[in-house]
Formats: sequence, structure tokens, C-alpha cells
Amino acid sequence: MRIAFLGTPDIAAACLKAVAGAGHEVAVVYAQPPAPRGRGQAMRPSPVQALAESLGLPVRTPASMRDPAEVEAFRALGLDAAVVVAYGQILPREVLEAPRLGAFNLHASLLPRWRGAAPIQRAILAGDAETGVQVMRMTEGLDEGPILSTARLAIAPDETAGTLHDRMAEAGAALLAATLVDIAAGRAVETPQADEGATYAKKISARTARLRWTRPAAELDCKIRGLSPFPGAWFEAPGPRGPVRVKALLSRAEAGSGEPGEVLDEALLVATGEGAVRLLRLQREGRGPQDAADFLRGLPLPSGTRLA
Repeated sequence: MRIAFLGTPDIAAACLKAVAGAGHEVAVVYAQPPAPRGRGQAMRPSPVQALAESLGLPVRTPASMRDPAEVEAFRALGLDAAVVVAYGQILPREVLEAPRLGAFNLHASLLPRWRGAAPIQRAILAGDAETGVQVMRMTEGLDEGPILSTARLAIAPDETAGTLHDRMAEAGAALLAATLVDIAAGRAVETPQADEGATYAKKISARTARLRWTRPAAELDCKIRGLSPFPGAWFEAPGPRGPVRVKALLSRAEAGSGEPGEVLDEALLVATGEGAVRLLRLQREGRGPQDAADFLRGLPLPSGTRLA
């Protein structure tokens, strides 16, 4: 098929690679404009733009797909279909209806659960045991279109948003490529979403990332893993020159009791409002991620230490 691909982050880049490798004619790739990235905050292209350019595909990075000129340019492409993966803009009806067969989206949840911007993180934050990737026909409603295909994934007890993202990118790329074959052949079956069970995956805010040790261990464990690696759930630890901000990147809920925030042993078991959390991987401000044993060699937090 002759398609346009619209996406921005790493998971979308994996899908673009699969779509381009499947033999479709990618007429154009749309991505969000270059933005400050990395430690130096230099202006850099998104993963999708970088990949498209390396493949020799034409790229557009409009600030808004609602611009009438952009809508007309999109209509003029003469597309069979549009493929959208985490593009980052709400597409108007005129864009969705421009391709001959319509626009199709890969979404990282089992709809109607976790419609919206952050389905991977929200599934872990909520303690879900299962998630998945789905291809759906796009409509004007937020992730409300009928489903064409599904791949289910179990969420492991030690899953982080980062590891789940990588697994979903691989599964989603394969699912999308296979579903496009069915769409082109006219044998794709569309199933309306259920009316019950809809939840919304609000965008993750760094303002809510601080750990509150008075909360139950199970909740804190989900928060740590769901916000890892970005933005990273954080707490303050005592340091030689005052409080040190530390991100917790991996954890495990365990039995234990003490005052919330109290370190209970020499291997970072921390008491919470109910149970305890074992901190397994951490990142001190301004430094790289470390396993707990290496972290403690640089910043000892012995039993009895109070974390804030």
C-alpha cells in the first residue's frame, strides 16, 4: 500500500522499520518537530525522524496537523492508508478520512483500558497483571475506534516501564506489519470496543514522582517500576553535605515493619506504611544508574537511616 507514517518516539521507530521493511510505499513520514534532548538539551530530531532520514524517506515535522495547508498537503498524497504510532498530536477528521482505506493506530494497551497518553506506565502503576498492543481504526474519539488485531503480554513482577516498552515495541511492530497485510487484502475484521471498563492514561507528571513512604509497599513498588526510567520516582537520603536526591529505578515489595522511611537492613529494605520495599537499582542525582550494592559503596545508608 501507499501509506503515510506518523509517529515520534522509540516505539514508533520500531514500527516504522517494520512497515518500511514489509514492502509498503512510505510516501512520507510525519514526526514531532526536533526538541531539546539529552543531558546537554541540544535540539535533536525524534527517533522516528532520525530513522526515516537514514532510510531516505521524506519527513515532515509540522507544529500542527490542524493547519489547513498541512491538511491539504496530506490529502494531496493520494494515500491508501495512514499508520499512526504515538505521534503526539490529535489528528482532525479531515486527516483521518483522507486515505482511501482510513487511518490505523497501534496502541499500547488492551482497550478500552488505558486510553490516552501513557498506557505503558499506567498499567504498571495500577498493578495490572496483563497488557498488550492493539491495532485499531482511528476515529475522532480518543482511542475509541474498533479493534482489528491484538497481541497480549503478561506484566512480570519485576517489570519496569522501560522493559515493558521494549517488549511492546517488538510485539507491536510485528502485529502492525501483519495487520497491514490483512487490511491490504480486505480481510481485516473490525470489532467495536466494549462500552464498559474504559480508563484513561493521563500523561505522567514529574511533580507526582516523589515517593511517600507512608503509602503501602505494593503501591510504592508499582510506582517505582512504573516511573522507571523516566521521570523516575525519587526520595531524599542524608548525605555528607545535606540531603541527596535519589531516583529509585527498580524495587520489590517484601515483608518488614518500622517507621515509614526507615532503612531496616544493610541492603536497602525500607519500611513503608504497610510492609517494606527493597530498593534494587538507584540513581543519585548527577550520576548514572547503579545496582544497590554499588550505590551503597558511594552513599552508605545503614540500618536505622531515615529517608525522606
